[in-house]
Amino acid sequence: MRDLLIVGNWKMHGNTIMISELVDEIIDGLDASSSCNLLLCSPFPYLGLVSQRIINSPISLGAQNLSQHTSGPYTGEVSAEMLKDMGCEYVIVGHSERRELMGETNKIIANKFITAIKSHLKPILCIGESLDERKQGMTTSVISDQLNTVLNEIDSNDLSNAVIAYEPVWAIGTGLTATPDEAQDVHAHIRAEINKSSKKVAENIQILYGGSVNGNNAGSLFSMPDIDGGLIGGASLTSLEFLSIAKATNK
Repeated sequence: MRDLLIVGNWKMHGNTIMISELVDEIIDGLDASSSCNLLLCSPFPYLGLVSQRIINSPISLGAQNLSQHTSGPYTGEVSAEMLKDMGCEYVIVGHSERRELMGETNKIIANKFITAIKSHLKPILCIGESLDERKQGMTTSVISDQLNTVLNEIDSNDLSNAVIAYEPVWAIGTGLTATPDEAQDVHAHIRAEINKSSKKVAENIQILYGGSVNGNNAGSLFSMPDIDGGLIGGASLTSLEFLSIAKATNK
């Protein structure tokens, strides 16, 4: 049985007061009977603040991005070792907003994934198709291409220390979401692709769903056999909504 993981991706939101209150409210509202693990991915400037506030709680810390370089003259970039120094255990790699807005290619994302693995950070590899690609019936081919660009560069065992997040681009921040059956089909495809390299890894890797998840649809999504939690955007900025999603993991 795979553990379920709920990840809060705050994107470029927050300030010291708001984030302090949000973290405290999440910790205070945690249900001891919850069967999931919680991870908060803060903007870079607040990683230290969150790290301090989650001490002695079951919450883990993650970052939203990292440099593919280990160090050097890369103004404005943040290395894996810097993230670890701030207490991060995870890092999001290849979010669709990085792909679309920042021009990150599959190759750049593969390099970032490798950098994270080598630095003993757990990468959360985001993959997903656009609305046009979905309408053209390209979902599985796009997913396979994004995934295999990484798989072809690593040992399959490296995926044992990683997480996959399926995020249909057309469902991010739009209020639209894949039906549980639609999401399950893609998750099953991802697991089948990984199975080609390693059956053991495919059986054990967590595959999250991300795309307008909320307290109302979380339960039906997480009830699917290949969906192991969620990568939560806007709903993670409200403690009650985020906690309601976490409670929906009791499947």
